[in-house]
Amino acid sequence: MSPTLARSLGSTAPTAHDGVDLSALRAFGSTGEAWNEGPWWWLFDDVGGRDIPIVNLSGGTEVGACFLSVNLLQGLKPVSVGGPALGMDVDVIDASGQTVLDGLRSSWPVGHRRPGMTRGVWNDPQRYLETYWSRIPGVWVHGDWASRDADGFWYLHGRSDDTLNIAGKRIGPAEFESVAVSVAGVVAAAAVGVPDPVEGESSVLCVVAGPNPPDDLVEQVSAAVVRELGKAFKPSAVHVVDDLPRTRSAKIVRRAVKAVLLGDDPGDVSTLENPESLGALPGSPSPEEGPDR
Repeated sequence: MSPTLARSLGSTAPTAHDGVDLSALRAFGSTGEAWNEGPWWWLFDDVGGRDIPIVNLSGGTEVGACFLSVNLLQGLKPVSVGGPALGMDVDVIDASGQTVLDGLRSSWPVGHRRPGMTRGVWNDPQRYLETYWSRIPGVWVHGDWASRDADGFWYLHGRSDDTLNIAGKRIGPAEFESVAVSVAGVVAAAAVGVPDPVEGESSVLCVVAGPNPPDDLVEQVSAAVVRELGKAFKPSAVHVVDDLPRTRSAKIVRRAVKAVLLGDDPGDVSTLENPESLGALPGSPSPEEGPDR
């Protein structure tokens, strides 16, 4: 299950599992996006009774497998993706390709094939090379912000290309979104950066509310961001929306959210499970205006 589903169920139906026989359930599998601690603990503690592990992992169609995964011999930590999966050498690198940990990157050198490894994009092999292999020579780049703690547990923090730069301070959208979904009544959230004449860039939050949200939900979300992240990161706007565009694996497509907010073309939306959600975002054209507003 996706973290988005856990956030939704934990907010709208937190006790729906009461009385349900979970004796045959051995594990929760999770992938697709970064967790935040509240929903993770609801699933692990309230639903699973601390007996059913959450096997969180990260992989990709291009990999054909997971490269980070919870290993029950290693144990569990909230929201962690465990460590390198079998046969995978992973590393955390900076923009220049220099390691910031002590991982290895010898498993997938350019020109070598591994079982399950993508050979290319149909009729466009150069696109595959440019997308995954051109940023750091000789390295297949996943593109998420990542960290590892002193015990060897790995964490993912959202896409690096979604990073906001607010008054010279770089921050990931997941940090805004984690704060937003911690507010009672918020089921899901998407944070994007928009041009700002003073700060260079400011954040805008779009949040999906559960049933019977408080009248001051916008104010509560904004205040929570200031309280947790600081005044410099106060959102320039918070919008309550009916839904957010997401893929079939429940990843929220922030680039589409940002494009609509700025009045731009959201581009290819063929991977969206719910493309109709774009029409409810602020800035989307009305039916009379059509798509070429």
